[in-house]
Amino acid sequence: MEESSSSLHSVKIMHGRKLLNRIFAFVYGFAIIALFYHHLLTLTTAPRGCLSIFIFISDFILAFMWFTSQSFFMNPITRQQFPENLKQWVDNKDFPAIDIFICTADPFKEPPLTTVNTVLSVLAYDYPTEKLSVYVSDDGGSKLILFALMEAAEFARNWVPYCRENKIEQRCPEEYFRRNHTITSQFQIIENLYLDMKMRIENIVERGEVVDECMSDSQQRQAFSKWTKGFTPKDHPAIIQVLLESDKDKDIKGYSIPNLIYVSREKSTTSLHHFKAGALNALLRVSEAMTNAPIILTLDCDMYSNDPQTPQRVLCYFCDPSIRSKLGYVQFPQQYHGLNDNDLYGGENVRTFRISPSGLDGLGGPDNCGTGCFFNRRALYGSPSSVTSLVHSGDSHTRSMAISSVSVVEIASHAASCNYEYNNTEWGTKVGIKYGTLVEDIYTGYMMHCEGWDSIFCDTERPAFLGEVPINLDDVLCQVKRWAFGHLEVLSCKYSPLTFGIKALGILRASCYIHYVFWPIWCIPVTLYACVQQLSLLNNISIFPKASDPWFFLYVFLFFGAYAHDFVQFILFKGTTKRWWNDQRMWYVKALSPFLFASIEYLTKKLGIMTKGFNVTNKVAGQDERKMYDQSVFTFGIPSPMFVPLATVSIINLIAFVRGIVTVIFRMESLDELFIQLFIAGFAVANCLPIYEAMLLRSDHGRMPEKIVITSSVLAGVLCIAFSLIVS
Repeated sequence: MEESSSSLHSVKIMHGRKLLNRIFAFVYGFAIIALFYHHLLTLTTAPRGCLSIFIFISDFILAFMWFTSQSFFMNPITRQQFPENLKQWVDNKDFPAIDIFICTADPFKEPPLTTVNTVLSVLAYDYPTEKLSVYVSDDGGSKLILFALMEAAEFARNWVPYCRENKIEQRCPEEYFRRNHTITSQFQIIENLYLDMKMRIENIVERGEVVDECMSDSQQRQAFSKWTKGFTPKDHPAIIQVLLESDKDKDIKGYSIPNLIYVSREKSTTSLHHFKAGALNALLRVSEAMTNAPIILTLDCDMYSNDPQTPQRVLCYFCDPSIRSKLGYVQFPQQYHGLNDNDLYGGENVRTFRISPSGLDGLGGPDNCGTGCFFNRRALYGSPSSVTSLVHSGDSHTRSMAISSVSVVEIASHAASCNYEYNNTEWGTKVGIKYGTLVEDIYTGYMMHCEGWDSIFCDTERPAFLGEVPINLDDVLCQVKRWAFGHLEVLSCKYSPLTFGIKALGILRASCYIHYVFWPIWCIPVTLYACVQQLSLLNNISIFPKASDPWFFLYVFLFFGAYAHDFVQFILFKGTTKRWWNDQRMWYVKALSPFLFASIEYLTKKLGIMTKGFNVTNKVAGQDERKMYDQSVFTFGIPSPMFVPLATVSIINLIAFVRGIVTVIFRMESLDELFIQLFIAGFAVANCLPIYEAMLLRSDHGRMPEKIVITSSVLAGVLCIAFSLIVS
């Protein structure tokens, strides 16, 4: 798109990078073909044919994943927005309204104060206040969340005008007061108000209940009276509480303030609730009955706004008549605060949240990441050709009524009931956020693309949103396992990218989604490469070409070519060498543990042995955990079964590497035969250094539990003995 003085946005194809990516893909692809030619030559002639078959299977899967990943690099583009030109296209009073959905589920894993900061950061957007509505879904039905939001509503009357008058960029109070050192009388007043609110919220959370003396008036007591004796997080009526109403409530300067609505959908132990997807669909229906904004922003409770101009950047796309008719959503990358300098656990997920969506953007639009996404409400109701206007769930006369009126709240409560979807069976299939997987975000985005909607990736210089990352290894692995399990559900669904996706999107675009949903199968080649050749090394069996063999250089090129390409992509997205090293180590860890566990759990579910539930990622960190994370020290304090494969593989690789070194020292000519295996074992040992430290050297509470070490040692010993018996 050409840029002019009145353009709302521009897009530029990166021709140089595109050419280099295609040249590399051609050369590397040719090398992979040569590798399989070599496999065919050696499969029948190798002295240990079964071992060669294992390596062949590993290489086949690695090749498949590499070929599907190349679609991300075929048409790289970059975008820019010009919000300063919006006034030439639309007046402020004509800006479309925005409904903001914020989801939380457990006040003890997702602190209410974190949710409050996210809410306050978006209430203070540089946007017409009468056009903003913030809906908070409390899927656990907690008094603590409602109390915290009541406190936030009161503080917002001071915070919103303060931000706008002083043109503050950082509108998350916690971050603003933590970073700001300019002390004025106004600053001190606002900071004291915030600290008082923070203290009240934290005291209530520590108590675990909202007592009468904490309620300031009868209106609050009436709101909390809905928590009756039989009320539980999994069985309770719908609760909708309007905390701020722009038509009635004013800030301390006398101006209107955005709407703030608390929503806890009805829950019943006899009904399916579909986790976060169900909560979002309830918000979709509730908001339709109350404010019905044409644009919807979805946010996780820990993903605060970092740029008050973000809505204007989004309007640069939604107000462009040349693209808006088919524009389904605008996705911002997931970015994080609180990462340590070297991003110990690869929490930034540069490949997943920046490199891959950027690549998909050049093919028709990025996947949906679940947070930081501005949806066209129409796009959630069907394909562009079938949706000409929004279908309203409530009576049209409610649009002119106050959102706090009894009639509107009753309609909204009905929309949040358990039985609503039983009478409207298209919810979760053809309408709204899609059900059937734990990764409702990627599945919804994928299905929207299949229906004909486009999307846009908006990667701005200043991050639009910043969230929190898990800072202990067990939470990281559990989160990845949940994602991997969800990807397998998408792979095997009726609309699998492998079948339906290719027909709907074409092979190039569908390959990106195929790459996503096959993530968990990384566990097969990584586990085989982490064990088979090391066990062979322990038995002095060579399964790779000698260093003097010309085929040796093919393996060198394939290994270093893949890592060099990955490194370059990482650096292009402003990564650092140390962060890249930790990121590739975590790829190794994820493949060995959560991908493996997710695959096993998925198979057992299909066999009817077990079912998979949804676990909220813990966002509460202890002081010791934070200290170790900031010092780039791995935390293994919890006796998690997911540590067992990591420790087992680490032990096998260390023994194999030491044995290989000793063999070479006493028989130097063996280096020619065993060089590749020795190199792979050494590379694995380098990646496993934090694991050895946790097993052998540390005495703090982050040390690997003794029973994990013993179990892993026994398992490693059994594998070594069994392998020796098989090949002997």
